[in-house]
Amino acid sequence: MTKKPKLIAFDLDYTLWPFWVDTHVDPPFRKDGSGDIIDMQGRNIKCYKEVPEVLKRLHTEGYLLTVASRTSEIDGALQLVKLHGWDKYFSILEIYPGCKITHFNKLKTKTGLDFSEMLFFDDEHRNKIDLQKIGVHTILVKDGVTENLVKDGLQEYAQRFQ
Repeated sequence: MTKKPKLIAFDLDYTLWPFWVDTHVDPPFRKDGSGDIIDMQGRNIKCYKEVPEVLKRLHTEGYLLTVASRTSEIDGALQLVKLHGWDKYFSILEIYPGCKITHFNKLKTKTGLDFSEMLFFDDEHRNKIDLQKIGVHTILVKDGVTENLVKDGLQEYAQRFQ
């Protein structure tokens, strides 16, 4: 039997969407008349193309999905998660500045899961280094989350914990 993580966490900036929510866009966000998400300047705000389908599939497959983001723009990040409709997929949102170890300690406390039962997708190598110290398997994201990246990440996790 293939070993699967019980929890899959995602960073937000340059992982689920192609910008830093605290510097590259201008909250508050809203949907315009055509249903597009726009910022205060009227700029169209989009996530990476495959993200909605990836989150839907993982949720349907029964994974506990969470967010671990160190942005200082907490309200804007929460707004975008909700406007994208991802709040139906994410059970826990850890969004605040600081070291990712803090985020994962809180996830561990809230879920009762061990770090070895968690898989994390993030674009920053420094977070991968930090989380390796506590045993969270982290996949480095280069150009946003895709189906192939998640598939490869799940395979890598299974090989590590077989």
